[in-house]
Amino acid sequence: MPGTDIRIKDVTFGYEDYRYRTPIKFGGVALDKVTLLNVEMTVETVGGKVATGFGSMPLGNVWAWPSRAVGYDETLAAMKQLADAVAAIYRACPMAEHPIEITHALESQFFRGAEELCSSERMPKLAALVVASAFDAALHDAFGKAHGQNCYQTYGPEFLRHDLGHFLGTEFAGQHLSQFLAAEPQPRMPLYHLVGALDPLTPADVKQPVGDGLPETLGDWIIRDGLTHLKIKLNGDDQNWDVARVVEVNRVADASAAGHGFHFSLDFNERCQNVEYLLEVLRRIRDESPNAFARIQYVEQPTARDLKANPANKMHEAAKLKPVVIDESLLDLETLLLAREMGYTGVAFKACKGQSQTLLLAAAAQHFGLFRCVQDLTCVGASLIHSAGIAAHVPGVAAIESNGRQYCPAANAAWESRFPDVFTIRDGTMNTGLLTGLGLGAV
Repeated sequence: MPGTDIRIKDVTFGYEDYRYRTPIKFGGVALDKVTLLNVEMTVETVGGKVATGFGSMPLGNVWAWPSRAVGYDETLAAMKQLADAVAAIYRACPMAEHPIEITHALESQFFRGAEELCSSERMPKLAALVVASAFDAALHDAFGKAHGQNCYQTYGPEFLRHDLGHFLGTEFAGQHLSQFLAAEPQPRMPLYHLVGALDPLTPADVKQPVGDGLPETLGDWIIRDGLTHLKIKLNGDDQNWDVARVVEVNRVADASAAGHGFHFSLDFNERCQNVEYLLEVLRRIRDESPNAFARIQYVEQPTARDLKANPANKMHEAAKLKPVVIDESLLDLETLLLAREMGYTGVAFKACKGQSQTLLLAAAAQHFGLFRCVQDLTCVGASLIHSAGIAAHVPGVAAIESNGRQYCPAANAAWESRFPDVFTIRDGTMNTGLLTGLGLGAV
């Protein structure tokens, strides 16, 4: 075994709760609070070096476990139960390996643990990945710190013995993960600002000001932060509203920053009943506002996340108009390959699905020539550093989504002075060049 391999010595974890300054809508559900899962993991190299890593992730149960049968409190409680189980799985792991090899070997146990939980509804794999992601992050963070390196310096064959064929199949034999990652982060990246379905665009839309000194309208945000990239949340069940919303966002963008080049992403939160709905919305936007249509950079997964259960929702025609990226459906290589067969032309990566899996699938996406973006889960604090690090090191990612500063600034307050221009946006960009610290670079 390489002298760089590590064993896990201890795992501890806890929670933080925050209220949002304004609600955010996920799949028709308005959310106004978040629970962070914070993990510390202590490791020891085979050479005797000891280090402790830190990982954090919003549990995001409304997004990861949407349910009409099970309420918010029950899904959150079940995910906390799974955190107990995942911690025990990592503590009991006897392996001395690289973090990617360890998590890859343990992942099936996370899913079995989720299935064994007592609940009126089985926990989705996506929710299990969200829970496990904080532990995986702490493991990668500890590995980098044990070796005095940023994590992205530790994915070459001198640290990770197996090639991608071991993780992704024979098509990837002979290729190494480090070939698909930039060792140094991009110095600056445009930021995708979220335009939520409940968010006011103009002063006339403000019914009750928040009054905390932060911008109250989209126009105010554009002016304050110099925004150029806007992610537009849509309903997916009302074509007139969806088309009008995009056209109005485009108008407000031009009025707030005349002459700026803008990019839009469209997020239907999987609520389009079929691909015909998406096609009609795109065509209507093109007809009513050619400028707005030209600014659409990509469309996030528009229809139901269970691809196997909805084989008719193929994206080939829609992808001729704009890249269509898989998001909630992306659980592993199998779902990536299925999405590709169904016409998806891009992939949305999320830190909340785990550092190990995300980097492996980022390599696969590049191998297949897919459009690449990094999406948010209202990441704050260490989880935002984690997410931004992925965006800054995966080649081809054009922008970083981050909406924590909009909805949960209290959770970022302690971080702003330590990471200037990461938690505070200037000229529409994030200073990702700062993300060079040890481990994942947060602490």
